[in-house]
Amino acid sequence: PQLSATSMDAKRRKKRRELSSEQKAEIKDAFELFDSDNDNAITYHEFKVALRALGFDLKKSEDDSGKLSQADFTEIVTDMLLDRDPTDEIVRAFKLFDDDDSGKITFRNLKKVAKELGENMSDQELRAMIEEFDKDGDSAISLEEFMAIMTGEA
Repeated sequence: PQLSATSMDAKRRKKRRELSSEQKAEIKDAFELFDSDNDNAITYHEFKVALRALGFDLKKSEDDSGKLSQADFTEIVTDMLLDRDPTDEIVRAFKLFDDDDSGKITFRNLKKVAKELGENMSDQELRAMIEEFDKDGDSAISLEEFMAIMTGEA
């Protein structure tokens, strides 16, 4: 049987609207963390802090001076998470590595991040990581090369 374009779109939207159990747990943990008075509701201020902790900025148009229940919080954050552009997330991750804004992830950048994360990797291992994905031979990872790594196209 043929599916109409609208039913295919509805199925795609439904599938897209589901969070992983890990994401759901992260939302629940964030709510509980910022529900400082344990009344199962958070104030607008607590909401702003929770969203910032999850990597979001709250726009003025979304301001509200009342309280949010955990269900409302979950619904809002779910929509925000599902509306994120994966490309933007990859660019944001790239910029965390490219701390000197050179447009490349160099050996120095990678070594610094590995140290900050507590990863005990030798210089040889770090250089091997760059060599494996450095398609243009400049001894660094460009944004395009990083995109390929993150999307599994490397």
